[in-house]
Amino acid sequence: MTDGTRDAGDPTQGMTRGLPNYGDPGFSLFLRKAFIKGAGYTDDALDRTVVGIVNTGSGFNPCHGNMPQLIEAVKRGVMLAGGLPVDFPTISLHESFSNPTSMYLRNLMSMDTEEMIKALPLDAVVLIGGCDKTVPAQLMGAASAGIPAIQLVTGSMLTGGHRGERVGACTDCRAFWGKYRGDEIDDQEISDVNSSLVGSVGTCSVMGTASTMAGIAEAMGIALPGSATPPAVTADRMRIAEQTGTRAVGIARERLTIDKILTESSFENALRVLLALGGSTNGIVHLAAVAGRLGFDLDLETFDQLSRETPVLVNLKPAGSHYMEDLHRAGGIPMLLDRLRDLVDLDALTITGRTLGEELADRDTSFTQEVVRPREDPIYPAGSIAVLRGNLAPAGAIVKQAAATPELLEHTGRAVVFENSADMAERIDDEDLDVRADDVLVLKNIGPLGAPGMPEAGYIPIPKKLARQGVKDMVRISDGRMSGTARGTIVLHVSPESAVGGPLAYVRDGDTVRLSVADRVLSLEVSDSELATRREQHPVTPPETPARGYRKLFVDQVTQAEDGADFRFLQAEQKRASVPRAR
Repeated sequence: MTDGTRDAGDPTQGMTRGLPNYGDPGFSLFLRKAFIKGAGYTDDALDRTVVGIVNTGSGFNPCHGNMPQLIEAVKRGVMLAGGLPVDFPTISLHESFSNPTSMYLRNLMSMDTEEMIKALPLDAVVLIGGCDKTVPAQLMGAASAGIPAIQLVTGSMLTGGHRGERVGACTDCRAFWGKYRGDEIDDQEISDVNSSLVGSVGTCSVMGTASTMAGIAEAMGIALPGSATPPAVTADRMRIAEQTGTRAVGIARERLTIDKILTESSFENALRVLLALGGSTNGIVHLAAVAGRLGFDLDLETFDQLSRETPVLVNLKPAGSHYMEDLHRAGGIPMLLDRLRDLVDLDALTITGRTLGEELADRDTSFTQEVVRPREDPIYPAGSIAVLRGNLAPAGAIVKQAAATPELLEHTGRAVVFENSADMAERIDDEDLDVRADDVLVLKNIGPLGAPGMPEAGYIPIPKKLARQGVKDMVRISDGRMSGTARGTIVLHVSPESAVGGPLAYVRDGDTVRLSVADRVLSLEVSDSELATRREQHPVTPPETPARGYRKLFVDQVTQAEDGADFRFLQAEQKRASVPRAR
């Protein structure tokens, strides 16, 4: 049928799907239809392909501030294709309005998304998200729910201006705050810039986690081609939303379930794009979590091989100088994929029902632009992220080398240790702190279990007394995360984490730490016997398990960073393969 109604051969179920159990299926359907007809629906409407639209709008989530307009545009697209659009709410997470951290709540949002998709009579679902943890949460939940799904991101904010300088959240947030901590700007200027950094609703205008996940979703084929980069408040974003609604009806009719899109090839393409974007380190944790829902393991060693051969081509902050709206005008993710043709799988299926190669063939990438560099003139010659191993990180750690100070990528220094975030907050700016510019700052107990929630506290601030001396960067190491908007020589995701007895737990002030990105080494220059003695004398006591609530569930079930910091019981029961595939 072309009008959205069903015939006898239509495999979708619409209003008959997932009926409540009253012991009489006929009565269950009768009751369901009676109630929804109270909202003014006709039998003709209720007989059509039902497309659910996940509404993550919230007054506390300015990244999703265009949600009402997006929903209306998606509904328009669904109805143009003859379907019935119905929106429904789930949890909404914003990075700056989620205590203790949005990462702590990501798995809860994924569960909410999964269970609502399963509970409602949907033939397909449109996932509308934007702020950092919402897109991975939605993909995790949809992957577990298993029905046809399509991602629509809310889009980036517009840039602002400050004293003649173009600014945007949130790389510039950190840059100005660093100047303030170093007494380079005063109270009045930091107050002025606070009102200028965010030019509109929408996600961060740099290559932070939100922009990274938008690019990844498009590269994986779960979002429409060209959908990652239109800013939130533009007509392009609304047109993409309408087209997403129309395509949602198509994937429902074709039974194009999410597992047919999120394959080994699509995950590898996503990892390539993550590297070439200079994307957020958080993207690795999120991709590992999504992959785990489908039975794939993220292979860090093979990912590092990809990194060695995938240059950073996108000139966006924090690795470059431009903003997301510039990337959109420069051709967006299709322009980048065109530059990576020989490195990506062009046969990967996309949400359009066509292959990635077929989609790229219809894109004009011949025009001149300055944001997406040619392969022979990259922003950074290798991938943005390197995987480290050593006696300090037996299960791995990562560093965003493209956003680091080059001379610090090979560094040996004295450890200055903070036991946890509270210890760091108390002592980091103490004038009596024994710290030098060539030291290595080490922060423990901010991993998935230790915090709990793996907060973005890995961006350890430069001690004030060094900031005032002009120190802009130091080697910093933790088992936590940092924002994708941040710059610096910062080692993250050290695993196993301190709270489970990883070697990081036994680092002491004055120990010598070696970082070698060239050799992919993160090591503590302490003998094995000395480490064994420290473990015996000061064994790690795991965090006390809370008595109730979501926190208890989190502490009981959270995995380490390399497994996506997901919950064990939410991962697929059967393992399928590792991604990316070994070459």
